[in-house]
Amino acid sequence: MEPFFVIDVDVPRDLVLIRMGGFFGPEAIAQFTKARNEAHARLQCAPNAHMTLTDVTDMSIQSQEMVTSFQTLLANPTHRSRKLAFVHASTLARMQLQRAAASRNVAYFRTAEEAEAWLFDEQEQVEPRSANG
Repeated sequence: MEPFFVIDVDVPRDLVLIRMGGFFGPEAIAQFTKARNEAHARLQCAPNAHMTLTDVTDMSIQSQEMVTSFQTLLANPTHRSRKLAFVHASTLARMQLQRAAASRNVAYFRTAEEAEAWLFDEQEQVEPRSANG
C-alpha cells in the first residue's frame, strides 16, 4: 500500500492531528518530516507545549529500517509534543509504535475519542499508558 499522511493543526487547542497509512520508505519519511515541521510552525503555543494525536489504523507493518527512522524522528527534541497519543488497529502495530516512541509521554488507543480524552485529561500529564491492549 502506498504511503500517505494528512496533518492538520487545531491552533486554539495546541493540537496536531496526523493520519498516516501505508508502507513508508525513506522518501515518504522525508516528505512527512517536512510537512510535520510546517504544521508545527503554525502552532502559536510555546515550543513543545503542543499535543499530538496520530491515527495509524491504516498503517502497514513497517520495515525495521523505517521503525528506526520513525524512532529518530520522534526523538528530535525540537518537535517533541508534550503528550503523544496513537490510535492503532493491531497489537503488532502497537509493538512497532512502542519501539519507535520509547522514552516519550505516549499512550496507545483503539479510538480517536479515547486518545483525545487522554490528551486533554489534566490528571494524565506524566504517566504514559496503553488502552485496550
